[in-house]
Amino acid sequence: MRISSSENKNSLNPQLSDFDIHLHAEGTHTCAYRFLGAHPARFNNVDGTRFAVWCPNADRINLIGSFNDWKAGAHTMFHQGDSGLWSIFVPEVTQGDLYKYEIRPRGGWAPISQRADPYAFAAELRPGSASKVWHLDDYTWSDEAWIEQRTSADWLHQPISIYEVHLGSWRRIPGEDDRWFTYRELADSLIPYVLKLGFTHVELMPVSEHPFDGSWGYQTLGYYAPSSRYGSPDDLKYFIDQCHRAGLGVIIDWVPAHFPKDDFGLRMFDGTHLYEHGDPRKGEHTDWGTLIFNYGRNEVRSFLISNAVYWADVFHIDGLRVDAVASMLYLDYSREPGEWVPNQHGGNENLEAIEFLKQFNTVIHRESPGILTFAEESTSWPMVTRPVYLGGLGFGLKWNMGWMNDTLQYFGKDPVHRRHHHNELTFSMVYAFTENFILPFSHDEVVHGKGSLLSRMPGDSWQQFANLRLLLAYLYAHPGKKLLFMGDEFAQRSEWNHDSSLDWHLLEFDSHRQVQELVRNLNRLYREVPSLHEEDFVQEGFRWIDAHDDGSSILSFLRIAAGTSDHIACVFNLTPEPRVDYRIGVPGPGTYTEILNSDARIFGGSGLINETSIEADEQPWGEFPYSMAINLPPLAGAYFQSSPIIP
Repeated sequence: MRISSSENKNSLNPQLSDFDIHLHAEGTHTCAYRFLGAHPARFNNVDGTRFAVWCPNADRINLIGSFNDWKAGAHTMFHQGDSGLWSIFVPEVTQGDLYKYEIRPRGGWAPISQRADPYAFAAELRPGSASKVWHLDDYTWSDEAWIEQRTSADWLHQPISIYEVHLGSWRRIPGEDDRWFTYRELADSLIPYVLKLGFTHVELMPVSEHPFDGSWGYQTLGYYAPSSRYGSPDDLKYFIDQCHRAGLGVIIDWVPAHFPKDDFGLRMFDGTHLYEHGDPRKGEHTDWGTLIFNYGRNEVRSFLISNAVYWADVFHIDGLRVDAVASMLYLDYSREPGEWVPNQHGGNENLEAIEFLKQFNTVIHRESPGILTFAEESTSWPMVTRPVYLGGLGFGLKWNMGWMNDTLQYFGKDPVHRRHHHNELTFSMVYAFTENFILPFSHDEVVHGKGSLLSRMPGDSWQQFANLRLLLAYLYAHPGKKLLFMGDEFAQRSEWNHDSSLDWHLLEFDSHRQVQELVRNLNRLYREVPSLHEEDFVQEGFRWIDAHDDGSSILSFLRIAAGTSDHIACVFNLTPEPRVDYRIGVPGPGTYTEILNSDARIFGGSGLINETSIEADEQPWGEFPYSMAINLPPLAGAYFQSSPIIP
C-alpha cells in the first residue's frame, strides 16, 4: 500500500537524501542517526519534527504519540521508494513529545504492533516504553581542551586506571525513597570522589535505555537513548562535560552482541526477522533469553556502527567497552552439537561478526581519533588488539580474563596451600604481551554468589584485609592497565546488589578507610612512576627477579621504564609469615627506596616496613650480578624504587 500526500492533510512527505539511503543500504553509513529517528525540521515556514524509520516489510506505518492522542491514522508515514525507509514531517511536534510507530506488516500474516523508534534519542522511564523527541545538538559543550589533547594522546604508554560504576547503585538517597542520583548529582559527587582516589577514567555500565533493571543495562533496547532513570540526554552530556573539564575520561559499556525480546523493541520489528537472524541456531542466546543481531545485513551494520559513532560524536565519550565479544566470535558459543550452524568453510567462526568488529574498530578510530575500544573477550582468539590491516580485530585493549580468574582463584586459597599453586600467578607472564591487556576486577567478580573481593579472601578479619591489600598491590604492579569495580576500593563486605547503595557506612571504620587510602596511593604511584605504566605491553618493561620461590610463596619482578634503566622492584609475600633479610637480585649497584608497602600502618598493616634506603651489594643472586636484603611483611607487597644506576 502506498500513501499519498492527500491522505495526510496535517503532515508532509520529506524526501530523504539519496546519498543517505545509498550508504544505509550498503551498510557503510557511519552516522545514520543524522537522518533516521526524530529530528527538528522546518517546512513551508512551519517548525516541527521529521520522523524516519527503516521498516522494509511494512504495508502501512502510523505515527502515534502524545501530539495526536495516540490515534492511528492521524499521521500515516510515507514510503521512500524501494529503500524500505518511511518518513513524515509533523508540524509543531517538539522536544519532549512521546511517540511510537504503529506497524502493519505486509501481507497481514503478522499482527499490527506498536514499536519504539530504534533511533530514538530519548525514551520514557520503564514501565513506559514510548520514544521521546529530543534534539541532539542543543547542549553547549565546554570540553574543547580535553578533546584536543585526547586526539594526540598515546594511551598505550600512559596510565589507565578505571573506576567501573553502576550509576543506579553507587549511591542512593535514603530520605527520598532510596532514589537514584541523577546525572547532574553524580557530576557533583562521583567526579570529585574518583579524582580524589586518582583514577584516570570512569567506566559506566550501560547507560543506554533498557526495560529491566536486573539486566544492569546489558539487555539494551534504546541504543540511542540514554537511560531516563538518571535524567535527560542533556543531563548525561553535562556529566561527561564535567568529567572532561576535571581531567577524567569516560568509558561506556556497549552491547552489540544481543538484545532482549520485548514486544515494543527490535524483535520481529516489521513482522519479519529484521534485526535478528531468523534461524534460532544463529539468532538466539538461550542462556540469556536474548536475540543476536544479523551482522551480515547491511542496514543492521549501519545501525550498530552509527550507534558507536553516535556516542563519540554526540556524547563525547572517550571509550567503548564492547560486552560479550566471545559470544559474537563463535557460532557454537554456549551451544551443544546440533544447536549451531557452521560457517561456509565448516568452522565455528562467525565470519559476519568478525567483519563487523573489524569495521567497527576501523570506523570509530577514524571518526574519533584518540578514542579507546575495549574487548571483553574470554578466549584465546588471536590478535584481538592488533590492527585490522595486520589481520587483527582492531581493539585498543582486551580484558585479561585469564589473569583475573587465575589470580582470584589463587588468592582464595589458604596461604598454607599456595606453594602448590604458584604457577597460577606466574603463568600470566607466558602470554602477557600477546595482547594489550587491561586487568579487570569488575562487577562480574562480586555477584551471583561469589561474594565481595574482601569476603573471598581467606583467614580471619586481619588476614582478609591483608590479603586484599596484597591483591591490590599485585594488581598495580603487574603489566597491564587497571580496572576496579566500585566498592572494591574501600573493601565492600557484602556482594554487590544493583538495587541498593554501596555500604558507605563502612568508611566509619579504620580498616575500610585504610584500604581506600592504599588505592589512592597506588593510583598516585601508578600515574607518577613511569616504570609502572610506560611499557605495559612489551617484554622490555618486565623482568622476573624470582618466579620460582614457591617454597616460600614469594614472587618478585622488575618493572622497567621505557628506554632507560630506571626500574621498580616489586616483591610479594603471599603467606602470613614475615621474612627478615630476604634477598633479591637487582641489575646493578645503587640505592633502593621503599615507595610502597601494603603492610604500612597507614594502610592498616602491622608496620613491618623498610624505613631506610637499601644499598645493593656486589653479591650475585639468581641471574643478577647484585642483590639486596629486605624485610618482607606478612601477606604484603612492597615496591622499591632504584636510584640512577651507575653503568
